[in-house]
Amino acid sequence: MITDEDLLAYRDLTPPGERGGTAGEGGVTSGVRCGRPLLYPVPAEDLPLPLRRRAQAFDGRYVGALFAYDLDELPPGRRYLSARFDVTLDERSARAVHLAVDGDDLGLVSGPTAMEPASATAAHTVAAARKRSTWLRRLTGRSGTPRAWPTGVQSPDFGWAYDDPAGDLLLPRAYAMHALLEVPAATIRVTGRLGVRVDIGVRGGRQPAGMSESVRFDEPLTAAGVPRGAAVRLCMAADVSGYSRRGNDATERIQRDLVATLARCRRAAGIPDTVVTPQPQGDGQFTVLPVGIDESAVIPALLHELHRALGELNDGADPADRMRLRVAFHRGLIKEGDNGWIGAAPIAVHRFLDSPPLRRALADHDEADFVLGVPDVLFRDVIVPAAAPPRPEDFVPMVVDLPEKGFVEHGWLHVGPA
Repeated sequence: MITDEDLLAYRDLTPPGERGGTAGEGGVTSGVRCGRPLLYPVPAEDLPLPLRRRAQAFDGRYVGALFAYDLDELPPGRRYLSARFDVTLDERSARAVHLAVDGDDLGLVSGPTAMEPASATAAHTVAAARKRSTWLRRLTGRSGTPRAWPTGVQSPDFGWAYDDPAGDLLLPRAYAMHALLEVPAATIRVTGRLGVRVDIGVRGGRQPAGMSESVRFDEPLTAAGVPRGAAVRLCMAADVSGYSRRGNDATERIQRDLVATLARCRRAAGIPDTVVTPQPQGDGQFTVLPVGIDESAVIPALLHELHRALGELNDGADPADRMRLRVAFHRGLIKEGDNGWIGAAPIAVHRFLDSPPLRRALADHDEADFVLGVPDVLFRDVIVPAAAPPRPEDFVPMVVDLPEKGFVEHGWLHVGPA
């Protein structure tokens, strides 16, 4: 159900021309909870290909819009035969250029614990809907229920209709829909009205009902989900211990396991695959994480899932076959260049990763699946105030001193739990 925090309005659904009363008196037949539309910018380069071509000739911007509705439960003997959800934009030069009928159409796939993006557009949707993740689940196609029919594409008046003419299928009561809007370049808020109409099966007949008054919305645009350009970002690097001593079959398996494990950890921390571009390094991987993440939540979640994933992977394995990692984080102002990332942080994170303190720690603690190094700034900004482990007392100070590289920095070392 739509939470009170995300609720825009509740409206009765009544037969045409009737107000008040009860369902038994022919008045109110049902009700609907309308969620606050979730609106966010989508860069033109991340649109589906046909819209990308269109955007080249359009002097405006594109907005993703996620809508959600809950229909009330009906009394025994009644059921929803059809439902229609309408959106009317105040800006008459705006228009819906794509209406998704479900998550597949938008580019969402169902992951182990959450919906995950399989397109650049969907990556922005997932990032924007982080606090409304249950809305994304509503987009999942459900067998045995009617499919949505979009109406009003290329218009400021659009919607989605669910209908079963035979009356054999019971409609779902929790809905979500997604639209891509084309709006004027100066748009910072999107306003309009929401409407709902239904048909209800009553004593073998069909009774229409709808809102007596539409619901007005006025929503600001959030920050873009996948920012670009120079920005302060978190860098993560990982390296497998003892990689070069293994044969071809073993190294092939380790590469596969490393890629899968780190992707699993990022997803567990709420970072979809499509918003990062990991750089493979044979026995390691380097990744720049998106702008605007909550490091105090992301870093503990990554490490928690890394402990779980490596524990499962190494459970019952011979000591020589275990995958053990050195891991490092660093943060700084960086940007993407023609052949990689530019800035001090991508260099520093590898200095930490390859530092003697991390190598010694992994060699001295055979029971540990990983060791971690972080700079002092991340330790004080993230580890000290973080609500989730690892705790500050789980770290020891270290100095990364590499005279041959002209690099010296104070940091903190954590030995992962066995």
